[in-house]
Formats: sequence, C-alpha cells, structure tokens
Amino acid sequence: MTAEEVLPKSLRIPCRVSLFLLCMIFGYACAATPQLSTDDHLAESAFWPTQSNPSREAFVGPEACTRCHGSMVASQKETPMARNFMDASASDILHTHPDMSFAVANYHYKMQTASGQTKYSVTDGVNTLTYPLLWAFGTGRVGQSYLFRKDDGAIYEARVTYFATFKNLGFTPDRALTSPANLDEAMERQVPQAEIVRCFNCHTTASTINGNFDEKHLIPGVTCEACHGPGAAHVKAMDSYVAGKSALPKTAIFNSAHLSPNDAVDFCGACHTTWWDVKLSGMTGVRTARSAPARLVSSKCWGKGDDRLVCTACHDPHQQLQTNPAAYDHTCLSCHVNTPGAQKTATHPGAACPVARKDCTTCHMPKTYVPNMHDNFTDHRIRIVKAGEPYPD
Repeated sequence: MTAEEVLPKSLRIPCRVSLFLLCMIFGYACAATPQLSTDDHLAESAFWPTQSNPSREAFVGPEACTRCHGSMVASQKETPMARNFMDASASDILHTHPDMSFAVANYHYKMQTASGQTKYSVTDGVNTLTYPLLWAFGTGRVGQSYLFRKDDGAIYEARVTYFATFKNLGFTPDRALTSPANLDEAMERQVPQAEIVRCFNCHTTASTINGNFDEKHLIPGVTCEACHGPGAAHVKAMDSYVAGKSALPKTAIFNSAHLSPNDAVDFCGACHTTWWDVKLSGMTGVRTARSAPARLVSSKCWGKGDDRLVCTACHDPHQQLQTNPAAYDHTCLSCHVNTPGAQKTATHPGAACPVARKDCTTCHMPKTYVPNMHDNFTDHRIRIVKAGEPYPD
C-alpha cells in the first residue's frame, strides 16, 4: 500500500467508535478482527513504530547497542529491514547493473552508474533530462526504487524501478504513465512532504523529529531504535546499573514482546499494514498479499485465541529472513498434531494435515503473483487452498 492510499486523518472516525461503525460498514465481525489502524495506535501509544520524536539526541544508534547485544546487532544488520534503504552511491544493485534502460512509446529511460554515481536520464528523442540519484529503497530481492532532487530542491520519485524479475527497469509500482504530458512528467513524480515523512519512517530510523523530516541526521535502514524506541535513556540507565548506582531499569526501552497478540501483529503492521489500514485504504485483490499482518489476521485460526499466532512466531526480526519453506515447519507443527488421527490437545489445537508434515507453507500459504510488483509474494492468510478458487479478500 502506498502512503497516499491511507485515508486522511481529517476523514477518519475517532478510534473509539470507528471499530463498531466500520464493522457495520464492511460487514466484518469485530470479535474476529479486533485490530486498530496504525493512526489509531500512533494516537494512543506511548511508543509505536513510525512515530515522530521530539529530540534527535534521544537516539544513540545501533553501535551503542552492541555493548550488551553484540551478536544480535550484528545479525540484525544483515536483515532486509536493516538494508532496505541507502544512499544511491551505496546500492549494490546499481553497481552490478551499471547500464539499465527502459522504453515506452517515444520515451527512453536510462540509469547509468560510473565513478560511484548513478545518473538517471529520460529522453523523448529531442530533449533529455538528467539528474543524479540520491536514495535507493529496497534490497533488490524484489525491486529497488529511487528518489532524487531537482534544481528546485524538491524530492522526486523516479518513474522507473529496478525489478529482479527483469534484472532491469520497469515502471515504478502504481506509477505507469504511457502518455505523459511532458518530459518532466515522464521522468518523475514530486513526493509530497507528508509522504516523504511516512516513507522514511518505515525505511530509516530517527528520520522524523518534531514532525519534520530530518535527512541530515537519519540512520539508514530499520535499526534497533526503530522498533525499541530512542535508546539514550536506556543506555544511561544501564550504565548507572552497571556502575552500581541504581537498580536494574525496567522501562527505559520498549519491548514489543510484551504486547498482546493483537497489538503485536499491528506493531509489525505499522510498516507492513494492519487489517484496518488495508480496509480503510480500499485495497482489494492480490495487491493485499504484500500486507502480511492484515492477511495473517484473516486466517481462520486467528480468532481461536492461540497467542502464538503472531508475526514473530515465524520471523525473528534480528535474524536473516528464511526463504526455504522447511524452515517454518517446526512452527506449524508446534500448533498442529503431527500424526493423522491423533487427538488435538491444548498445546496442539490444530488438526493433522492428511497430506504431509513438511513444507507446510507451500500449500497453506501459497505464493501469489502481484502484477504491479512483477513478483510472487507469500500470502499469509493461512488456509486450506482449493484448486481454482479465487483469491480470498
């Protein structure tokens, strides 16, 4: 979901009545989906991912965390979340694909990398515009998009994106424009300031201070403090404890492990979109496959009360993302009995699969092709998939 697809706050219903009214509007049972939108969480929580912070000095950066959490910080640095944003000059994709091109109608696009800089150009055969790329978003596993700054000082989104499927350029998702009014429109889209804030809040750390985008002091990627909150107070408290000057602190840092299951999934949904974020945006169809938290709470077993069914049951945000289906079998079998005909128990409330006990996700969380991303995404709506059935919203 793009940032502008979210319903503006001025049009939103206050959170305490929105759940009831919107359930009636959409015909969903609130008991089965007791989630909140990200805006609701930001309004009600002392800390929530993507929120603005009053002071840049409250952030210490991931290196300060290595003093006590060295191995965890080291492994987290290699995750897609930590590596999903960078200066364009640091993009491996751009360096390993130094001459990329794309053409539609009479417009020809190029991204050419040399001497540590990538120049983005568009020509209509008569005139040409060229600007250096400034920032890269995405690891490139599916794609990587780019921002640049023009002479007017504003930030612009490149009309084309690198896609791993093509190993080349294609239209940036939802930005296809085959008949632009002029060369400028063919080249870019100016990014509104509010959208810049939202995008950087999910791709970087400490990028919004007092509601304003702070590009000079942001920390690239999703690092420790993006999910645990500003760490200066925690570091100070721990230093005092180690020095024997105070008791062990309990509240100087945020730990999402203590959240309820509903809030835990919404916590990840702050960037990966919650159930209500999707519903309020009006998004339907296969595009929702990218919204893993929203799809997860649409699973039949979500409303059964098993507290283990949260994002972190399968994904440790401090470890590299696993792409081998077998890596998730142990999680599936910790809730489902393992032998056909075996009685379900309190710890294993799920029935045994009559087909197999391995590679569970390949059948019950199928890959779904998302056309505007030109790639397959795992649908996190856990279910028994029937051949030929339509994609379930």
